[in-house]
Amino acid sequence: MTALKPYLHLTRLNKPIGILLLLWPTLMALWIAAEGVPDIKILVIFTLGVVLMRSAGCAINDYADRDVDGSVWRTEGRPLATGALQPWQAIATFIGLSLVAFILVLQLNTLTIYLSFVAALLAFMYPFMKRYTYLPQLVLGMAFGWAIPMAFAAQTGDVPMVAWLLFIANIIWTTVYDTFYAMADRADDLKIGVKSTAILFDEDDRLIQGVLQGLLILVLLLIGKQLQMGSVYYIGLIAVIALFVYQQYLVRNREPKACLMAFLNNNYVGGVLFLVVVLHYIQASP
Repeated sequence: MTALKPYLHLTRLNKPIGILLLLWPTLMALWIAAEGVPDIKILVIFTLGVVLMRSAGCAINDYADRDVDGSVWRTEGRPLATGALQPWQAIATFIGLSLVAFILVLQLNTLTIYLSFVAALLAFMYPFMKRYTYLPQLVLGMAFGWAIPMAFAAQTGDVPMVAWLLFIANIIWTTVYDTFYAMADRADDLKIGVKSTAILFDEDDRLIQGVLQGLLILVLLLIGKQLQMGSVYYIGLIAVIALFVYQQYLVRNREPKACLMAFLNNNYVGGVLFLVVVLHYIQASP
């Protein structure tokens, strides 16, 4: 077990928040695509795929950040920063987990298999974007959200407009919560030269975050209208707005730990949205 511990930290299986933030929109997509009754086989494959690809993403992220993690208070204990694992072990973990995920995808239809190559590319690209653009959060949103069109493809054999609206909503949401995450690291990132939306937004961060949160609500309203969602869905959106207000309160002084709390609070946002989608289809069933 001691030998496995560094790998648990490398893949962040000891911190499941990332799995949940990726899982909520994936489950929402499956429920909507299947109109409340997803295929059990597809549900299991996508749930396992979320765990595998999030873990693979963490491994390649630590490889990309291996020379800077030791200079950041939040990441200085990661296994590549401490020397508990070597860079080649992180690469091997990424490849191994990605291959297992691909074996799972091979059980699905051809369109989903094709889409999975984009998912792997996005997962690999994201960690390196922090060196080249102040918008790596957008790439993360695409990486985390690509399971949405894949879920529709697997369940229905098609990727309709509503799937792309959900994809856009996820990009906005990911940018919001990962900017809160980056706000906690902003001082260290400025020293080591890592780019992020938190640095780009600078003193306007809270205002821009509020605009993005409002834009997300508008997209979710559009999705609700297109899907003819019932009242429970819109009650859920009111709860999401309340959570966003609370997140803005948390980061009012931009304290790193409070920014991390705002990031973690987004787990409730995802949980609420998935719950109201499930309840809508339960109410709509004959």
